[in-house]
Amino acid sequence: MAKIDSFELKEELYYWPRNLSWARVEAPNRVRVGLSDVGVRAAGEIVFIRFKPVGIAVKQGQPVAVVESAKWVGPVESPVSGKIVEVNGELRKNPKLIMSDPYGVGWIAVVEPSNLSDDIRNLIKGSDPQAVEWYREQIARLIKR
Repeated sequence: MAKIDSFELKEELYYWPRNLSWARVEAPNRVRVGLSDVGVRAAGEIVFIRFKPVGIAVKQGQPVAVVESAKWVGPVESPVSGKIVEVNGELRKNPKLIMSDPYGVGWIAVVEPSNLSDDIRNLIKGSDPQAVEWYREQIARLIKR
């Protein structure tokens, strides 16, 4: 893991560069998806998360959920194409979990990927040499200092 300011760039994760969502490949047929700590901080205090239904197909870049904060409403885009097979029910009850642990209990959905090998080519791996600079640019662009 790389620490950039107060943010974490997880080496084992893949990041969707357009929307700062992340993907953790848990098995060939299981990818956990969430919103990065930079995305969470940029959104502000999250008050509600509306999930796409389990069983629906999404393409890379389409929303798996919509996050609402006091200052912003926007999609969490799926880093991979496939079928949503699970959503985080704990976030329904307590959406603030995403703010305290976006890479752990604050995950959003699990997708059964349909085109993982191609989709990964469009993602930034946390361990890639250019990842740290990319994340630093996102922090500078989105987080008001």
